[in-house]
Amino acid sequence: MPQLTYWSRPRNWPRLVRASWRSSLQFRTVTISAALSGVAILVVGVYMSVSIGNDLFQSRLSQVLLDSNRATSAAQSLFDSSDAIDRVQVQNLLSSARTSISATSSSRLIAVLRVPGQDPSTVAPLDSSTFGQSTGVIGTDLRSQVQGNNGEQFWQSVSLIGDAAATIPGIVVGSQITVPVAGSYELYIAYSLQDAEATLLFVQQTLGVAGVALVLLIGAVSWIVVRFVVTPLRVAAETSQKLASGDLAVRIPEKGEDVIATLARSFNGMADSLQSQIRELADLSEVQQRFVSDVSHELRTPLTTIRLAGDVLYDQRASFPPATGRTAELLHTQVERFELLLSDLLEISRYDAGSVQLESEPTNLVYLAEDAIDSLRSLAETKGSDLRLVAPGGYLNADVDPRRIRRVLQNLIGNAIEHGEGQPVVVSVDSDVQAVAIAVRDFGLGMSQAEVAHVFDRFWRADPSRQRTIGGTGLGLAIAREDASVHNGWLQVWSSPGAGSCFRLTLPRTKGAVLESSPLPLPPHDVTAARGETGHVPERGGGEHV
Repeated sequence: MPQLTYWSRPRNWPRLVRASWRSSLQFRTVTISAALSGVAILVVGVYMSVSIGNDLFQSRLSQVLLDSNRATSAAQSLFDSSDAIDRVQVQNLLSSARTSISATSSSRLIAVLRVPGQDPSTVAPLDSSTFGQSTGVIGTDLRSQVQGNNGEQFWQSVSLIGDAAATIPGIVVGSQITVPVAGSYELYIAYSLQDAEATLLFVQQTLGVAGVALVLLIGAVSWIVVRFVVTPLRVAAETSQKLASGDLAVRIPEKGEDVIATLARSFNGMADSLQSQIRELADLSEVQQRFVSDVSHELRTPLTTIRLAGDVLYDQRASFPPATGRTAELLHTQVERFELLLSDLLEISRYDAGSVQLESEPTNLVYLAEDAIDSLRSLAETKGSDLRLVAPGGYLNADVDPRRIRRVLQNLIGNAIEHGEGQPVVVSVDSDVQAVAIAVRDFGLGMSQAEVAHVFDRFWRADPSRQRTIGGTGLGLAIAREDASVHNGWLQVWSSPGAGSCFRLTLPRTKGAVLESSPLPLPPHDVTAARGETGHVPERGGGEHV
């Protein structure tokens, strides 16, 4: 049995139509044009069908009334000229009248009914009718009108029973005649509208076929016309996508002098201007990066000299007067900070230039966390903060650059001590099959969402007036984010005013792997437990905040 393709399965058609409607401007335009044209053609077709049907009916009705009036007059003339006096003669006269009526009106459905309420007569013939199965179509309202108005014609639309018991539309015309000796009789002649119905049906079928053909023709013409318009737009959309993806040399072909050509020229001019500005910015950025790198390198030599001289002065500060000794201490401190700033600037310039090389090796992050905690324990004691390490999982190794990850941890733990307000700082390490995560949680002042949005910006500080005890340069978190990114990892932060902050570093266990989730939750467990939440927030990429 042949296997059905995706398009050949009817259950897939609604999904394909919805997808085409959302993605194809040409499909939407042609569909809307065909639908509106179909509605217009349907309205016109219905109007024409009703009008033609009414015209056919009125034409046939006028003909029927004329034939009925002529047949009635001929029958009445026959009665008026007759000298019949007995029942047999009257009966023969009625038969002759029916024959004359049938010949004059071209109808074989004739009914002659004696008007009720007359004096009984022995010569009056009985009621007669050739309606057959259609005898019951003569309504009481029509009979009442005929009985009460002599010399006038009345008609009624009816459904006659034709051959094979089929129902066909018809008209019954009634009038009153006077039969000699017998009295007044009701004369009813029925006319079939089957021919008019067949004509109307043919017209409706013709209109329907013509309407469908016209809709298809309009759809085809719309498809062709819209294609001339949509194709340049599609080319423009594809070109803009390539331009957005970084292909600055792509352009839209310019043909003709119409609106599309004007759009192409305007777009190409914009692309040329954008390419020129991006090239200028790239050159400027390269110059700035080279400047920072060159200046940093050039400053190292005089800084080394200043550092040596400062160390000599710092070592002999006890022999100096108090003011001079204090000056030597300030010089020593600022030279150390200047040296740290140069190191951070060099590191940032390497990231900007894309020249960072990882020296990855299997590393136990629990040991790195312990080393970072030990290096900052004295600072924590001076701040009154208790450093705690929580590592509940199996301590799985990860392929990372230990120097860079140790730098990230020292920066995060140092910030937590600085802003922890003497509260405990908890460092959590956990892992799963794919990733290893480290979270640094403090219970200090916390940050607002506006501050969290800038926490990884270079040289940004939440509180510039706050005195730092570890001499930060404002580049620590920016470098930490770059260190996480170069490992294909995430560095994320959650913070709330008065509730503290939590920085989470998530790294893949194997080099080059793509992260999908983190072993540690963010917000941390203590926050979700206080809120009564059980689920984790959606995972996000490196450097984002929650």
